[in-house]
Amino acid sequence: MWECAIDGCEFATEDVDELLYHQAADHERHQCAVCGTVVPDGYFAIHHAFTEHTRAEYVRAYDADSEDIRTRETIIEAVEAAADIESVVERIGGAANA
Repeated sequence: MWECAIDGCEFATEDVDELLYHQAADHERHQCAVCGTVVPDGYFAIHHAFTEHTRAEYVRAYDADSEDIRTRETIIEAVEAAADIESVVERIGGAANA
């Protein structure tokens, strides 16, 4: 079961692709605290932060710690192992900036 963890959202699904689509379509976009880029919230925001910026930049910008980093790296690994990211990006119109 995949659950949306954005702002107490209770959306849950068996299909990770549906979760990613939900996060992109049903939640406000997230503005990166490091560079200001606006991306879909949830997985795509985490992916952006961890591929476009250093861990140190993330820690400073989000007042994060090593546990926050490990949690988000685990999320990225789990989602990428199970999802068809390209099809989700196509479905949301290629606007994920992922």
